[in-house]
Amino acid sequence: MPEKEAVYQALKQIYDPEVGINIVDMGLIYDLALEGNKVVVTMTLTSPGCPAGPLILTQVEQKLKALEGVEDVDINVVWSPPWSPDLLSEDAKDQLGIF
Repeated sequence: MPEKEAVYQALKQIYDPEVGINIVDMGLIYDLALEGNKVVVTMTLTSPGCPAGPLILTQVEQKLKALEGVEDVDINVVWSPPWSPDLLSEDAKDQLGIF
């Protein structure tokens, strides 16, 4: 089973296609848990009707299942707290010109 940091690094390879920033720096990942050979991801999307949502969720599952030792991935999409630009990392804010 990979370390949490390796899981986060894998998730940083997934970009929100509308914004061009990875989902970790977007603040879409709320929690990660490693349970045996399963990764449990609690995350959100920028909105319930996010057109990129299905693509992002598919990529999360694919990237994590590609990690050595990961056999199963559970993705819990939550809407509370709702995503907001306040959740962007400092790097993401810099990329978007938000101060």
